[in-house]
Amino acid sequence: MRLFDAHCHLQDDRLTPHLDGVISRARAAGVERFLCCGSSEADWGHVAKLAERVDGVVPAFGLHPWYLGDRTPGWKQALKDCVERHRGMIGEIGLDHALKDRGDADQESVFLEQLAVARERKLPASIHCRQAWGRMIEVLSDFGPHPPGLVFHAFSGTVELIAKLVELGGYFSFCGTLTYSGNSRAHKSAVAVPEDRLLVETDAPDLPPPEPDVPALGVVNGKAVNEPANLVCVVRKLAELRRCTEEHIADITWRNASNVLQPTRRA
Repeated sequence: MRLFDAHCHLQDDRLTPHLDGVISRARAAGVERFLCCGSSEADWGHVAKLAERVDGVVPAFGLHPWYLGDRTPGWKQALKDCVERHRGMIGEIGLDHALKDRGDADQESVFLEQLAVARERKLPASIHCRQAWGRMIEVLSDFGPHPPGLVFHAFSGTVELIAKLVELGGYFSFCGTLTYSGNSRAHKSAVAVPEDRLLVETDAPDLPPPEPDVPALGVVNGKAVNEPANLVCVVRKLAELRRCTEEHIADITWRNASNVLQPTRRA
C-alpha cells in the first residue's frame, strides 16, 4: 500500500529527536508522503527545513487559532513569503470554540485573511474546526466555494454537514480517533463522505489510536506520542466501516491526497 498522511506535525518537539526512526517506520508501513502543517510563525522555518530535507514532506504554513496571540505585526507577509518560497499550501488554520478565551472576532478575522491568501494563490487549505461547525459553515458560505480544496482535518462534523462542505470545496480527513469504539458520529461520517473526498491522517504527534501498530515514543503531559506509521490503523478502520479492502482505502486516499495536496499541481 502507498499511503499519504494528510495532516501531521513532524516539526513538533516530541518527534524531532526521533525523526529518523519516525520516517523509517512510516516508510516501512507504506507512508510515502506527509502534509506537515505549521501552526505558528515560530515553527514555519522548521516545516520548511523538513520539506527540503525529507523526501515526501509537503509543507503547509498557517496560524492555528491556539497561537494567534503570538503573531507579529508582519505575520501575513511572512506567511505569503513562506508559501511562495517553499511552494507550500495554507494550514493549519481554523476556528476553535472550545478555547476558554477564544476571541471569536480575532479568530474569524485571521482565518479569513489566510483563506484570502489561499484564494489569491489558488492554494488548498488545511482547516481545524472544534465545536464551531455552525459558525464555520456561515463563514465559509460567505467566503464562497474554494476549488483548490478545503481539507477538514480530524473531521468531527455530522453527516448532515458533508454535502454543504463538499459544495464549498471540502475534503474530509480521518485520524486515530476514528478507531475509538464509541465514536459513532465519526463512524457515520466516514461512511457518508464521497469516495473522491476521503483522506486519512495521523495528526502526529497527537490523537493516537487506542491500539497503535507502533508503540508510543513516550508520554508527554499525560498523552501518548503518535507517529505517521500508525496511519495503517485508520486505513484498517475505514475499510471495516466502508466494507471494502484496506488496499482500496489506500488507493483512493492516496489519489485524493495527491490531487489536492501536491504542490506540483500549482504553477
